[in-house]
Amino acid sequence: MTRRVIVGGVGMVPFAKPGRSEPYTVMAAGAARAALADAGVTYTQIEQVHAGYVYGDSCAGQRALYDVGLSGVPIINVNNNCATGSTALFLARQVVASGVAECALAVGFEQMIPGPLIKLFQDRPIPTSLVANTLDELEGIDRTVPLAPQYFAAAGRQYMRKHGAKATTFARISVKARRHASNNPNAIFRDPVSEDEVMASPNVIDPLTRLQCCPPTCGAAAAVLCSEEFARKHNIDPIVSIAAQVMTTDTASTFQSGDLMRLVGYEMAQVGAQRAYEQAGVGPDDIDVVELHDCFTANELISYEALGLTAEGTAEQFILDGDNTYGGKVVTNPSGGLLSKGHPLGATGLAQCAELTWQLRGVAGARQVPNARLALQHNLGLGGACVITIYQRN
Repeated sequence: MTRRVIVGGVGMVPFAKPGRSEPYTVMAAGAARAALADAGVTYTQIEQVHAGYVYGDSCAGQRALYDVGLSGVPIINVNNNCATGSTALFLARQVVASGVAECALAVGFEQMIPGPLIKLFQDRPIPTSLVANTLDELEGIDRTVPLAPQYFAAAGRQYMRKHGAKATTFARISVKARRHASNNPNAIFRDPVSEDEVMASPNVIDPLTRLQCCPPTCGAAAAVLCSEEFARKHNIDPIVSIAAQVMTTDTASTFQSGDLMRLVGYEMAQVGAQRAYEQAGVGPDDIDVVELHDCFTANELISYEALGLTAEGTAEQFILDGDNTYGGKVVTNPSGGLLSKGHPLGATGLAQCAELTWQLRGVAGARQVPNARLALQHNLGLGGACVITIYQRN
């Protein structure tokens, strides 16, 4: 038997460029305190903590939370690449849904360094080695370009070959992201950009320019999850709950199909979304607002179709018609997404949770999606993991 899980409180700190943030201990503790205050509970009422980060030493979760309290609560450290924050959320939801705990805290944080993601250990295979080897076999690898953009650019090129999409269509996603972020005080990049400016920014790898790639970012976010009984007992507003949540990982087809979109998580997202819709008893047309993993514009475009927001081969028209923004079919990344809000790897999934919780509460201010009742979160990590979460306004 599983119980309904309430999102009782959320919190985050404004994201910052590397070198301009507080230490991870300060950021994580700040986000956790904000989530606790939002829920109206104390740290001593938390029965489990799931702490997510990618670049950090063992037990960094303990060190960050010890500044919030020393209650002896179990603290589990989580690392699932860019899906780390939503993986921490996934685990916290499970312990509440199963009855193991009445109230749990998920927190994600990252203190990054400038520049692209790098290999830290030189004496062992990288966790994404199967992805890299498959890309090398299918299209080759440019040794002068960081790997991450190469993966998603290759998927974008495949989509262009298959469906005839133009490079400028990808650029429109960056324009939309900045426009949305202009109303988000937690985002790094809030100044508008034009399609021409996006296309004129330095080329990274076709079809991606610099303004189509998410920046390295520091930040933290957190969520308090609890049972309905706990919420009633402690006067926590039960207005937002998790209606469905699914995690998927790679299958053999990721590496054996010769499909570059599958290589970067298209199938993981597609399967996860289908299962989540079934769990929640809804369909993609019922979703009002989405926070999806736009690490690169190419991934946002292909994810529209993977998530069922538009039919296969129609993502370009979906963008051109403005169906991905206010006044269209579904508002995607009202926060500005990873492209403009930033992407502190361990915090991203929980920042998405915070944004969607605010949207369903109706307190998102100038970013508010009118009458939002159902929200979908898509958080992807190569190597690989994808977490799909559907939230509902009760």
